[in-house]
Amino acid sequence: MQESTKLNYVEFASLDIGLSKAFFENAFGWHFIDYGSEYSAFSNAGLEGGIFASERVLTAQGGAPLLVLYATNISQAQQCVEHAGGTITKPLFDFPGGCRFHFVEPGGNELAVWSESAK
Repeated sequence: MQESTKLNYVEFASLDIGLSKAFFENAFGWHFIDYGSEYSAFSNAGLEGGIFASERVLTAQGGAPLLVLYATNISQAQQCVEHAGGTITKPLFDFPGGCRFHFVEPGGNELAVWSESAK
C-alpha cells in the first residue's frame, strides 16, 4: 500500500456548465477557472476539483458517488441552495451525529449538506 494516498481532487459531470458554475458561486462562494468551453476547475470548496460538460449525469441513487458538503449553519445553507436554484430532493433529516439534506443543482448533480445540528 502506498503511504499518504488520499482524495485530492474531484470531478463531476454537468448537463450545463454555466448553470452549475452560477449555482455553486451563488450558493457556496466557489471560484472557477475555465479551461475551454467543456471544463471548469473550482476552488474555495474545501477540496479542489472540476466540472466537465456531459450529456448525462448520474445520481447517488443511480450509483454515482455522493459529494457531501459541510455547513456550520445548515438552515442557512439550505436557504442558499434554494435561492441559487437548487432543488431539495431529501428534506433535512437527523442521523446519529448530525443532520443533512440532499439537493440537485441546475446542472443535474445530486449533492448533500450536513452539520452537527439543525441550528
